[in-house]
Amino acid sequence: QLQLVESGGDLVQPGGSLRLSCSASGVTLDNYSIAWFRQAPGKEREGVGCISRSDRITYYIDSVKGRFTISRDNAKNTVYLQINSLNPEDSGVYYCAAPGSYVSCSVYPAAYTYWGQGTQVTVSS
Repeated sequence: QLQLVESGGDLVQPGGSLRLSCSASGVTLDNYSIAWFRQAPGKEREGVGCISRSDRITYYIDSVKGRFTISRDNAKNTVYLQINSLNPEDSGVYYCAAPGSYVSCSVYPAAYTYWGQGTQVTVSS
């Protein structure tokens, strides 16, 4: 059973940056595509970006392009989401997810089987 753990969420001021981490034990994350999602109160879970196996493809939704970057550190078995120029609309619980079968790179929640518990990001002055 793949278990994902997110960390790095915090309260930050507008314009600030955060780096979120998604780690796992017992499996090699480089064998999985990984997607990042966020969910604000009262809103549906939204995929913000994904990275395919072996970093061949990354994809971001338009509203985060140029501000969000997903990367891997295979030595640490960790996938990161770097978030720059944070604004209040970026607030929410951020989740990483992995598929149960092959998925190249998708931001649709239905494509993913394994989810972490989430980490809270709050952007406020």
